Amino acid sequence: MERPPNLAAAIDAAAEALIGVLESATSRHHVTVSPTQLRVLSLITERPETNVNRLAELLDVVPSSASRLCDRLEATGLLRRVADPRDRREVRLVPTAAAEALLRELKERRHRAVQAVLDRMPQRTQHELLLALVAFAQAAEAGTATSTDAPARTA
Repeated sequence: MERPPNLAAAIDAAAEALIGVLESATSRHHVTVSPTQLRVLSLITERPETNVNRLAELLDVVPSSASRLCDRLEATGLLRRVADPRDRREVRLVPTAAAEALLRELKERRHRAVQAVLDRMPQRTQHELLLALVAFAQAAEAGTATSTDAPARTA
């Protein structure tokens, strides 16, 4: 089956629309942290063993930039640095209860915003979209290659 020549453009437009829906749900919440800081909180929530060096790798930035991001989050009460109980020389990044509540609330708001858009679509189209997104994610995962040659960026 041959794909239409504008499929990539249609996907790009849909991705932009989705980003707009997600950003709108976030901005209505009057979030006082930047998108990068929200990403940091999400990363350390998903990976409890994260330290500053690992965070820098995940963000593809230099460790000093990751450390400054953590400083700002710590100053706002959304992040704590704690000694690893197995190796006191190692410092782990831990989201605070306030950070976890913020992430939970934002996730719920984004989910509701996306659901509102889906509710305007016919059920059959929603099902077809689900199948297409699952297939897209699988193809993307199969084609993902990690590159260790890229230089680190600053945040």
